[in-house]
Amino acid sequence: MRPADEKGAALLTVLLLVAVMSIIAVGVLDDIRFGVRRTANAVGRSQAQLYALGAEELARVRIARLARLDSGRTTLKGDWNGRSFQFPIENGVMTGRITDATGCFNLNSVTEGRGVRLIRRELGVRQFVILLGALGVPAGRGQTLADNLADWIDSDDISMGGAEDQDYARATPAYRTGGAMLAEVSELRAVRGFTPDVYDRLRPFVCAPPTTDLLPINVNTLSPDRSALITMVTLGAIPAEAGARLLEDRPADGWDNLQTFWNAPILVDRVPEDAARDQVALRTRFFSLDADVTFAGSTATLNTLLEVDPSGAVKLAARRWTRDE
Repeated sequence: MRPADEKGAALLTVLLLVAVMSIIAVGVLDDIRFGVRRTANAVGRSQAQLYALGAEELARVRIARLARLDSGRTTLKGDWNGRSFQFPIENGVMTGRITDATGCFNLNSVTEGRGVRLIRRELGVRQFVILLGALGVPAGRGQTLADNLADWIDSDDISMGGAEDQDYARATPAYRTGGAMLAEVSELRAVRGFTPDVYDRLRPFVCAPPTTDLLPINVNTLSPDRSALITMVTLGAIPAEAGARLLEDRPADGWDNLQTFWNAPILVDRVPEDAARDQVALRTRFFSLDADVTFAGSTATLNTLLEVDPSGAVKLAARRWTRDE
């Protein structure tokens, strides 16, 4: 017969083993529970993204239909520009907003070229200076900002009045110029001189599509509060206030042709040089889609840039899973 102290030790050992096993079991169950939750979240997030891509396809259809209405013009008919649409989905909701993405100055157009060979474009730099001036930035500072942007994007390391690698190397922390087109407007914050005040003032009037083209601006969809872009395109010949009146007096169905637009009384004898004149358009080339999806507690945000080619086909130009800043 075992002594009483041995029985007590055996019982204590058993209880200790039970306690340890219980702790291990709780840990395993927690891991399983968290694993199941992570899997459910991943599935929900993936499903939300699929719904967002569905919104993108719906936007393609709507834009293609809009392009077929009139191959030569894009107007505000149908009240589509900036208007939100919403669709209920199982366990959630999907919302989207299509906007004309050409009512802006293309920041990449201060350069020209393709691939890794980008050089300064004087007309683009000049337009950017005029736009900054129309937004209240003094001419001297505007010229410096435009030069800084051109030097940031171009592929050489020769300063043209702006800032190149050697200037940014002295910063803390040190960094280098991009040497490539901007992928999005928020990159402008890294360029010397673009303070938060300047950035906030400029942001509604600029964009960064994947091209260095001087972006054609559709005056049939441009809102009067963006009339600084008329000042920019006309190289300062039309003040922003006059441009706003021009857009407010726009025909209800938009201008039928560019000659009618340029024949507007306020534009007589103020027609800019050919390269800038060609930037005025009646047809929209780029559209933007902002889509938000909520599904089973998961969310997805999609910003897509869609391009309509001359044939009317709608192509993907850029896509990001964040909101465009």
